Amino acid sequence: MNTYPKLSDLQALVGTSLGTSEWLDIDQNRIDQFAAVTGDRQWIHVDPVRAASGPFRGTVAHGFLTLSLLPVMVHSAFSIGDVRMSVNYGLNRVRFPAPLPVHSRVRGHFKLMNFEPIDGGAQIVTEVSMERDGQSKPVCVAESVARHFT
Repeated sequence: MNTYPKLSDLQALVGTSLGTSEWLDIDQNRIDQFAAVTGDRQWIHVDPVRAASGPFRGTVAHGFLTLSLLPVMVHSAFSIGDVRMSVNYGLNRVRFPAPLPVHSRVRGHFKLMNFEPIDGGAQIVTEVSMERDGQSKPVCVAESVARHFT
């Protein structure tokens, strides 16, 4: 994990990597729990028998499940020492270029795209590219907008 002592230190880092998260395991239980919470029970996610003969040869994580891993990835990729509160402000762009099959590992690479001072802190835009272990094509690419307050 990369640690930045002050939020203001990030201003000089626009265009550079902030860090890479730890690997997360994607198992069927995680997929099933997400399906239960969201009501998205499409067979490509929750029916291993049917999915075995489907286009992905097994179940795959929901795109929104993949995206929902963003906070846990951020927490293992980097921290900012003097931030007392952070809030998710939104997303500028999200794409799911490749599927995330069950029994895969995934991690996030974070690049600082923009730093904008605001009252009491800064709004930052980070590009996250979520990598599936052993694959070159990312499973999710997103621009995350967060507001950090010192």
